[in-house]
Amino acid sequence: MRRRGWVWARGAAAVGCCLAVLTGCGGGVSPEASAGDAATPGGHSAPPAPSRAVVTAQPADRAQDVQPVGAVRVAVAQGRLVSVRLADTKGGEVPGTISADGGGWVPDGPLPLATAFTLDSVAEDDQGQKAAQHSEFTTMTPAHTFVAFFTPEDGSTVGVGMPVSLRFSRPIADRAAVEKAVQVTADPPVPVAAHWFGNQRLDFRPEQYWAAGTRVTVALRLKDVQGAPGEFGTQSRDLHFTVGRAQVSTVDLDAHTLTVRAGQGGKVVRVLKVSGGSRGHSTYRGVMVVSEKYPVTRMNSQTVGMGDEYDIKDVPHAMRLTTSGTFVHGNYWAAPGVFGSANTSHGCIGLADAKGGASKDSPAGWLFEHTIPGDVLDVRASSGDFVPPQNGLNGWNVPWEQWVAGSALRRP
Repeated sequence: MRRRGWVWARGAAAVGCCLAVLTGCGGGVSPEASAGDAATPGGHSAPPAPSRAVVTAQPADRAQDVQPVGAVRVAVAQGRLVSVRLADTKGGEVPGTISADGGGWVPDGPLPLATAFTLDSVAEDDQGQKAAQHSEFTTMTPAHTFVAFFTPEDGSTVGVGMPVSLRFSRPIADRAAVEKAVQVTADPPVPVAAHWFGNQRLDFRPEQYWAAGTRVTVALRLKDVQGAPGEFGTQSRDLHFTVGRAQVSTVDLDAHTLTVRAGQGGKVVRVLKVSGGSRGHSTYRGVMVVSEKYPVTRMNSQTVGMGDEYDIKDVPHAMRLTTSGTFVHGNYWAAPGVFGSANTSHGCIGLADAKGGASKDSPAGWLFEHTIPGDVLDVRASSGDFVPPQNGLNGWNVPWEQWVAGSALRRP
């Protein structure tokens, strides 16, 4: 299942954490939902017993306008904290202290304002079984100002499908003024157009995927630009990223295959067996872009009000396709015959894998090692909903003329 909003400005390559709590998989429901992929009848066996450790973090996931002092902490019951990592979108870590009994953690000092953070915690119970907690939040923006959080990260190397995506800390009333203050240019040159999704998100992309090797510059000239009455931008900086090799793959949910194609000619590199969403939990169709990678993550049915139906704390080789919780990931709990023959998930795309996420030789491990944020998966099936373009980095599903019409300036 999937219910949630956007993953904003975290940096598309969140590969550093060893464990992260993310909601997972689903299809055919609103993009405000999120959930996890888990064992289902018909080919799946029950996941192993979860860790008894229970990790809680404050503030709540996706919180905004968080106070810089006293609002961030982590606690664990029936276990001890092993590690806590609080980092901004550039990967800069905020120092903190785990209590002597391992039951809590707090940062050592105040947090900077108008900054997006990720908080990743790992604990273990008395049997050594690990549990993870992941959350995101942004600290408060000073009154009468706004900032833009951006994806991808400055200096990153991405796949050919990576758009430029800006999320503003406050609603924008004068979209034309703000859009005019952002310039996206490519080398070699190609027309790039803007498109607004609501009043706090502005994306840019070319008509077709970027060419491999393209160098992209994002010039933010928001300082002193009035985005809404009495609210002014504060940023004036340039961001740069590079488009790496081309990889655009196709998922055929009817044939239960994932065909990896590389290079401008789309040469087939490998065909992998998959299992997609079951009837009633169909996987989204359409062009989807990998936005994040996690060696191991957690998928929990409680995030969608499904009670204790499942809680898989160690889903391996997970790569996010939508904000609402669609992933392509490893699956070690399903019967081997499921892959390539049946769709049994809650909406994710599963590949055979080994427990722990350490294997690079399994189908899921191989795909994980050969994928970077910005790579494209074109998901096809005879039935199922199409992915909403604002659900993830998936604006490629909007025709070019409609994309340009979504610009406040109405021009590439």
